[in-house]
Amino acid sequence: MTAFFLAVHVLAAILAIGPVAVAASMFPAAARRVTDASVPGGQADGLAALRVLHRVCRVYALVGLAVPVFGFATASGLGVLRDAWVIASILLTGAAAAILALWVLPRQDAVLALLTAGEPTAAGIGRQVARLAMLTGVFNLLWAAVTVLMIVRPGSTTGV
Repeated sequence: MTAFFLAVHVLAAILAIGPVAVAASMFPAAARRVTDASVPGGQADGLAALRVLHRVCRVYALVGLAVPVFGFATASGLGVLRDAWVIASILLTGAAAAILALWVLPRQDAVLALLTAGEPTAAGIGRQVARLAMLTGVFNLLWAAVTVLMIVRPGSTTGV
């Protein structure tokens, strides 16, 4: 059963967290393009793209809840729940989830609201988009660290 849990854990990480990381990373640049007046028809097309990226982030974030659920099941089955690398991974995953739920998704909502409220200017939403880009980068770095921990497993008896 542990092999099944591990397979679902890895598949969920690839198929759920990957799209969130990519869509969240694309959102700030797409938001900047919407405010660029030199792009013909850019605002209407850009807003549609932003809505799709935001929806991908929200939906796949919910699907991504399977990652820690099956991660706990796998770690429990392997008897490594108390290993330092697993605890570090749990903490980093919690931090990444908090950043996504508390800052990235709400800021995406706020940027969409600003852009749909009227004629947006680059200066008007620049700070929001810059902060969103930074938070998205931190979210992605946390997931990269978790991925490295899952591969290297420092101190694990099953490690490299």
